[in-house]
Amino acid sequence: QVQLVESGGGLVQAGGSLRLSCEASGSIFSINAMNWYRQAPGKQRELVAGITSGGRTNYEDSVKGRFTISRDNAKNTVYLQMNSVKPEDTAVYYCNAQVLLLGGVRWLEVWGQGTLVTVSS
Repeated sequence: QVQLVESGGGLVQAGGSLRLSCEASGSIFSINAMNWYRQAPGKQRELVAGITSGGRTNYEDSVKGRFTISRDNAKNTVYLQMNSVKPEDTAVYYCNAQVLLLGGVRWLEVWGQGTLVTVSS
């Protein structure tokens, strides 16, 4: 079994910064891609940023230049550094990862419980 636990959400003023963390724990053999998604009220969940096991990154257009995704493979942790935040960044942020369990034969897609980020204007 594997679990993703996010932390770091909260209330921040527009223009400020916030750092989200997501740690994977459990009987993990390997983790492939790790991603951050977000879902604002009344909107669909969208991919914000992703990072491969090799460190290749991709970003949603509206966060390019403001958000940075990184990971520590030794800690099975992915981070999202959010700078110059805007009110439209307000959402529940979810961590997502493709995980291979010890003794497993297929990759599993695992989600965290989400952490709320609120940006005040």
